[in-house]
Amino acid sequence: MLGVRLDQETELRLEHLCEETGHTKSYFVKKAIREFLDDREDYLLGIAALEKKESKITLKKLEKDLGLDD
Repeated sequence: MLGVRLDQETELRLEHLCEETGHTKSYFVKKAIREFLDDREDYLLGIAALEKKESKITLKKLEKDLGLDD
């Protein structure tokens, strides 16, 4: 379970949206989180991997190692 505190303006906007659409707050919060993860998850994981002090290889070397260099 996750609890989220919203500023008053966001809370009022969300409540209005729920009233107008008949959906719950949970519906919109779940939808927003899914869309955020769909859009940003790979990017953020990539940035986190780059920030680690692990060895890296170039795309060109990877393609060569995989036999994809034509």
